[in-house]
Amino acid sequence: MSFRHGLRLLYSQLSVFSRELNRPWCRYISSSLALSSEKRATDFNSLVARTNTCGELRSAHVGQEVTLCGWIQYQRQGLFLVLRDFQGLTQIIIPQDEAHSHVKKVLYDAPVESVVRVTGTVTSRPPGQKNPRMPTGDIEVKVKTAEVLNSCKKLPFEIKDFIKKSEALRMQYRYLDLRSFQMQHNLRLRSQMVMKMREYLCNLHGFVDVETPTLFKRTPGGAKEFVVPSREPGKFYCLPQSPQQFKQLLMIGGLDRYFQVARCYRDEGSKPDRQPEFTQRHLQNKDFEALKESAKSQFNQEVLHLILKPDESLKSPLSKFLSEEQQSELIQALKVQADDVVLLAAGEHEKVCLVLGNMRLESANLLELRGLVLRDPTAFHFLWVVDFPLFLHKEENPAELESAHHPFTAPHPSDTSLLYSEPAKIRSQHYDLVLNGSEIGGGSIRIHNAEQQRFVLETVLKEDPELLSHLLEALKCGAPPHGGIALGLDRLICLVAGAPSIRDVIAFPKSFKGRDLMSNAPDYITPEELEPYHIQVAWPAAEAEANKN
Repeated sequence: MSFRHGLRLLYSQLSVFSRELNRPWCRYISSSLALSSEKRATDFNSLVARTNTCGELRSAHVGQEVTLCGWIQYQRQGLFLVLRDFQGLTQIIIPQDEAHSHVKKVLYDAPVESVVRVTGTVTSRPPGQKNPRMPTGDIEVKVKTAEVLNSCKKLPFEIKDFIKKSEALRMQYRYLDLRSFQMQHNLRLRSQMVMKMREYLCNLHGFVDVETPTLFKRTPGGAKEFVVPSREPGKFYCLPQSPQQFKQLLMIGGLDRYFQVARCYRDEGSKPDRQPEFTQRHLQNKDFEALKESAKSQFNQEVLHLILKPDESLKSPLSKFLSEEQQSELIQALKVQADDVVLLAAGEHEKVCLVLGNMRLESANLLELRGLVLRDPTAFHFLWVVDFPLFLHKEENPAELESAHHPFTAPHPSDTSLLYSEPAKIRSQHYDLVLNGSEIGGGSIRIHNAEQQRFVLETVLKEDPELLSHLLEALKCGAPPHGGIALGLDRLICLVAGAPSIRDVIAFPKSFKGRDLMSNAPDYITPEELEPYHIQVAWPAAEAEANKN
């Protein structure tokens, strides 16, 4: 079956389905599919406005008449312009003869980033003018007719990857930033990766893709959740921080191989990327200060540095507190060589491990920005981390315990007996997947025994088990042993794409403070709009006065 025949068959089936059910969304899917076929089935839909994209013309197309649509990337003195669409660039030659003066005027007057449609003949570029850096660099299109579909005003920045823009400006005008080749590449790579995941899981291993609700109820433990008001007085939904409970309920329901690309909502401001000022020399004092400030702000932990100078003397704030003999012993213990830099921290073991692990990565970033290659960006190194503790002592109250992963994680089989005597010593069946130093996934074997789950919630974590009565009831109904894993899709694609931030692989991201700089969300809601939800805003005094005025 040919592609065109198969598409027509699919279109006809969807159309019949739409008529039978009379569902508007079915008609929308049918239309969308038809429009997406415009490149290969131009005779199939009268709405198609182009014959080719701006990235596909080659020498084999010379002599053909084509119609292209795109944005004006560049225009030079009314002689030629470069047209851009989602697939690439094509050079357009503007006619200079009197017979085509109207065409020349239309294209000459059109501002950069205007949307135009041109029709013309594909020709070979003259000798010496071919551009090997462009896939379409062997050809150009001599225009016969042209139309400006929409003119463009002066933009806040040029749509070119080499133009430096602040992240705030990029996010404010995200619809423009999305036109860049880098963002186009990242989002198309994301789409391809998700499709490959679906094909692998569904077609090869029998997984079922199930969509779980966005509106749910509060989950004890874990991250802070976003609250959504309902029209019932005093009752609220919560946006799920992860579909954890639904995963378990689906497995209890017999969908033992389930997956989804799930939205997870956590009311936690992410930390901004810290970028110290950089020069082209060895680490300087300001770099050490930046590392110390990072440790202090993120972990409330002091970090000291130590440098072994070429004369084998130590340069460190610690030097004045150590005798020469102690300094020599420290050098030997750390196996320090000349010009080595060592970062030191003291305190509780878990906290010190966290801060030094973070300092190790930040130091590597600093050195690589100085030109020292430590990590091959083309290599992918994976690592499993296992044998986590099941519980941790709460920082604000060390006498109480909290879940290291989440309250549904099962204890290690060898440590189960400790649950009822020394829960702080139990290892968990929790596992994390690390790629090139970044955690990209985590999961666990879950508790499938209702009484054990109730004991963990009520006795160990001091949580109200009634909040999870639905799950506890389900676990009593023949729940099989089960487990799962969640991959951080944004972070994974960020690493594969080589992007500096996960915001570069998300179409419409939030700022590190959780704001949408494009639409200025979150925004205020009037008292009249809040009334059906039985909510009143308690304004701080200064804001209340400002709102009055």
